[in-house]
Amino acid sequence: MNHFSAFTPPGPLEAAAKYLTDRIPRYTSYPTAPHFTPSVTDADYGAWLSALPGDASLSLYLHVPFCRTLCWYCGCNTTVTRHRAPVEDYMRLLLREVAQVADRAGGRRVAHIHWGGGTPTVAGPAAFGAAMALLRERFDVAADAEIAVEIDPRQLDAGMAAALARSGVNRASLGVQTFDPVVQKAVARVQPLDVTQACAAHLRGAGIGALNVDLLYGLPHQTVASCEESVRDALTLAPARFSVFGYAHVPTMKRHQAVIAADTLPGAAERVAQEQAIGDALARAGYVRIGLDHYARADDPLALAQQGGGRSDRLRRNFQGYTDDPAEALIGFGASAIGQLPQGYVQNAPHLRDWSERIEAGRFATVRGRALSADDRLRADIIERLMCDLWADVPGTLARHGFPADALDAEIAALAALESDGLVSNDEGVLTVPEPMRALVRRVACVFDAYLNPAAARHAVAV
Repeated sequence: MNHFSAFTPPGPLEAAAKYLTDRIPRYTSYPTAPHFTPSVTDADYGAWLSALPGDASLSLYLHVPFCRTLCWYCGCNTTVTRHRAPVEDYMRLLLREVAQVADRAGGRRVAHIHWGGGTPTVAGPAAFGAAMALLRERFDVAADAEIAVEIDPRQLDAGMAAALARSGVNRASLGVQTFDPVVQKAVARVQPLDVTQACAAHLRGAGIGALNVDLLYGLPHQTVASCEESVRDALTLAPARFSVFGYAHVPTMKRHQAVIAADTLPGAAERVAQEQAIGDALARAGYVRIGLDHYARADDPLALAQQGGGRSDRLRRNFQGYTDDPAEALIGFGASAIGQLPQGYVQNAPHLRDWSERIEAGRFATVRGRALSADDRLRADIIERLMCDLWADVPGTLARHGFPADALDAEIAALAALESDGLVSNDEGVLTVPEPMRALVRRVACVFDAYLNPAAARHAVAV
C-alpha cells in the first residue's frame, strides 16, 4: 500500500472509483500497437506505399532514439549515448530510409512533420538541416506546413534553436513533466525553471513562437500541491498547448522504472486529484481542454478544430496525441517508428541494429503491423470520436460503414453498467461522456475494443 491511499476521488468520480485502476490503452491507434503482428512485412509496406494515390496528403514522423541521460519514468524507445558516432551513423541511415520511401511515395503533399524521440536535437544542426532539406527535395512540403520537434530544454542552446528555425521548425514541445525538485530528483531529471525559461527564450528568439509543454502526474512523491505549483511555473512560459499525461509504471516492460519504488507513487485516487488539479488550473488560465489530456489556447489550431462542440472530425488522434492533421497517411521513419496507411499500420524494427541492417541492405525496416479489417475501421471510428469529442453516434457510424444496425448490440449492452455509474449516457446509441467523467473516457472507449485483454498489465491505469 502506498502512502497516498487515504485519498478519495473528488466529486462525481467518487462513484466511479472502481474503474480508476483498470489498465486501458491510450488509443492513439486502433487496433493498438500490442496487437501488431509480423504478418505485415516490408513487402506489404512497399506495396502500400506504391498504392497511395498521387494526390494523397501525407504526414511525416521521424524518430531519433537517443538521449544524453535516462529519465527513470521514460516509456519511449531511446538509447543513452554521449558519443557523436552512433548519432551520426543513425542520421546517415535515416536519410537513406527517407530516400527509399520517397522512391515509392515521393512528390506527395506534406502538411505536417513531427520529430520525436528520444531527443531529436542530439542530431545537431548539420544533420538535422540535411534531413529537412532532403524531405523538401523528395516531398512537396507545404509552405505553411507545421514542423514540430520535441525538445529536452536541458540540451538546447541558441545555436541549435537557430538551426531548427532555419530548417523551418515552427512548433516545439518542451519536456517538463514537473518543476518540483524533490520529484525531479526521484526520476533523475533535474531541470530548474530557469533552464526551461532559457530554452523558451532561445526558441522564441529564433522565431519559433508556438510552444507546447508536457506535464506528468502520478510521479513518485508528487502531490496535488506540487502539481499546482508546476502549472504556475509552466504558465510563465506562455505556451500555446499543454499535454498532461499520467505516469505509467510498467517496470516489467521498462526495466529502468524498477528504480522507482512503488511505495513512493500516488494511489489511484490521488492520481485523479492531481489530474483534476492540473486541469482546473489550466482552465482558470484560459486554456481549452482538448479530448482526454491536451489543453490549448482558444486561438490554437487544436482549439479551433474542436469548436462547435467537436463532432466535425477535424480533431484527430494519432501516435503524437491530438492533432488537426487531415493527412491520408502517416509515414514513420527511424527505429520503432509507426506509420498508418489506408490499408493498415506498419512499425519499423525497434532495435537499432535490426533497423540499421535492414536499411543498409536497401530494405524497408518494417517488422510488424496490422492490416485493417472492416470491423477494425468501424471500431476505430467510434473509439476516435469518443477520445476526441466525448461523443459518438453508434447507429450513424454503423450505417456509414455499411454494417447492420444490430452489429454492436453486445457492446451497447455492456455500456449499461458504465451508464449506471455515470460514466456515459446513451440516447438510442448516441453516446456522450459527461464532462465530469472526461478522465475516464478511455474506460468507455475500451468497450468497443475487440482485442483488449483486461488481465494484461501492459497498459496505463485509467487515470
